[in-house]
Amino acid sequence: MKQKIDNRISVLEIIGSATQGGMENQILSFLKNISLDEFSICCICPCESRFTRTLRELGLPVFVTPLADDPQWRSIQTTLEVCRLHNVDVIHAHMPKSHVLAAIAGSLAHKPVVATIHGMHLTTHELGVALACKSYLIANCSETYIQALSLGIPNDRVRFLPNGVDTTIFNPEKDGLNFRNSIGVSPTTPLVGFIGRLEYEKGPDLFMSAAAYIHERDANVHFVVVGAGSMNNELKASCLKYRFGEHLHFVDWSIDLPEIYPAFDIIAQTSRSDGTSLVVLEAMASGTPVIGMSVGGVRDIIENEHTGVLVNEGDWEQLGNQILKLLKTPLLLKAMGSASRERVEQYFNIAQNASDTASILQYVARSGKGQHNNFSQNHFASEEFRMK
Repeated sequence: MKQKIDNRISVLEIIGSATQGGMENQILSFLKNISLDEFSICCICPCESRFTRTLRELGLPVFVTPLADDPQWRSIQTTLEVCRLHNVDVIHAHMPKSHVLAAIAGSLAHKPVVATIHGMHLTTHELGVALACKSYLIANCSETYIQALSLGIPNDRVRFLPNGVDTTIFNPEKDGLNFRNSIGVSPTTPLVGFIGRLEYEKGPDLFMSAAAYIHERDANVHFVVVGAGSMNNELKASCLKYRFGEHLHFVDWSIDLPEIYPAFDIIAQTSRSDGTSLVVLEAMASGTPVIGMSVGGVRDIIENEHTGVLVNEGDWEQLGNQILKLLKTPLLLKAMGSASRERVEQYFNIAQNASDTASILQYVARSGKGQHNNFSQNHFASEEFRMK
């Protein structure tokens, strides 16, 4: 190991996916807000992509190696060499396969490991890794936090820290008129949206069922599906089945999301499984109310009947009824939008999230070196749920 001259804390981010999604967007937001006067960052990803290009545009070294539940030696070797070349102090893993690789490399290189759990469940596989290598865990929804504690993760090695969103980028000041014009929808026409990966986990099929239910009862409402994924053809086929005609629009990810959220009267969140949903946070930051299914971290975000509405998991008919009800009460929708913005500013701001995450990485890195710091012995544990 070469002598370290740079006094900054060196963090290796091992990122389990390099596609376009909520996890990647959250990581980018964090990296844009962390102080490079205090930290140096390098990254490992499973493939080259627009995501890795963006990381390099931020000035970060990026290495590519395969990630697997049972890592190949070349991946372990790559991680060890990155740790050596960049004098890494702490390894920060995202997703289970990254956690496995971080645990092996961390054990061999004597580096502490922090793993952020982005979903609403801690898998038995990841639990075993965390217990074996004594990882520190960041859970971004309260359900995962409680599960980790109940399964035996010591409370001084797990923290509940929800995701954050950049409220300067996502804000209600935009009007969304350009987007409405682009799809041929007037400013006064009710518009309901789904934004997310077109995968079973995100429930776009449930959105289509709810949209069909609404369409039968109010033919004036238009719907937009924003995203891409393996269910794309299936969803377009169901569009014909439900006879939406020109009332349903498909839009690719390439759209400028901060510009389009204010175009919607309501965003529908239909995930079957979700941690702290960035789509929900981005919509709320933009002043757009969300009607969401009560799963995982969605329950942590939405204040029911104040900033939005929660419906039972998988109940697209209840979702449809709530949308119809709120579209008939524009003053309530406007009040919900304002309350949504206030809640995100108070509890889900990316600047606070980045600061808290940085504090955790700093604490773990210093603990790994046996250094004393300003943190109490139990600081890493969540004292109480911060959100009221």
